[in-house]
Amino acid sequence: MAPIQPEILWAQRSSESEPERNVVFLTINAPELDPDYELSISGNKLRFKGKTHQVDNSKGTASTIDPKDYEVDLDLFDDCTERSRALSGKSLQVVLQKNKAQQEYWPRLLKDKGRNNRIRSNFDLWRDEDEQEDDEDDAADQFGGMGGAGGMPPGMGGMGGMGGMGGMGGMGGMGGPGGAGGMDLASMMGGMGGMGGAGGAGGMASGMGGADFGGAGADEGAEAGGDEAGESSDDDGPPPLEEA
Repeated sequence: MAPIQPEILWAQRSSESEPERNVVFLTINAPELDPDYELSISGNKLRFKGKTHQVDNSKGTASTIDPKDYEVDLDLFDDCTERSRALSGKSLQVVLQKNKAQQEYWPRLLKDKGRNNRIRSNFDLWRDEDEQEDDEDDAADQFGGMGGAGGMPPGMGGMGGMGGMGGMGGMGGMGGPGGAGGMDLASMMGGMGGMGGAGGAGGMASGMGGADFGGAGADEGAEAGGDEAGESSDDDGPPPLEEA
């Protein structure tokens, strides 16, 4: 089977003073790419070679994908160095740092003029040159593993440990419903203290510490729970194709 050129989507940003914003975004569309692919960038030379494995839809969970061999050598418009990459089941995302810091955009991705039907603009990431400073660029910041969340989808980076559950500590005054056989919910929840990931659960157990459901100690439990809840509250604080 002769190798074929993969479809490549691209977008760019430019800056004369901020190197992190002087970049090219490449998406090499090669679904189910084997991890032993080759990618090298030297000066303005980019070489990619890889193969995909077959996926069938016998269980109705995926489209049928035939195995393919991919290979391409490109002369980019100017010299670059690789900054980051991220491989998924759909594509390989690569961020290239432009070696020449300038405010002007590259007029095209490749050095030579001409039309390459396998190279297209990435309209999800594209910004016109005079609009790239207008607002937040979250999609670009997350592209190719550039974001601080290590490639995690946008919006997921702040979920570490589920700390947002801490606000449930205010449930401290729930004492009262007798007849639960002396079950001390605080004792039960105390054993969950070692679950480091569920940071907010500790606050919930603390707030319910006095909730003795045994009936006789309900009032004392409510008072103790109120004190602990009070302590907890103190801590809150472009062109679609290459131009001819």
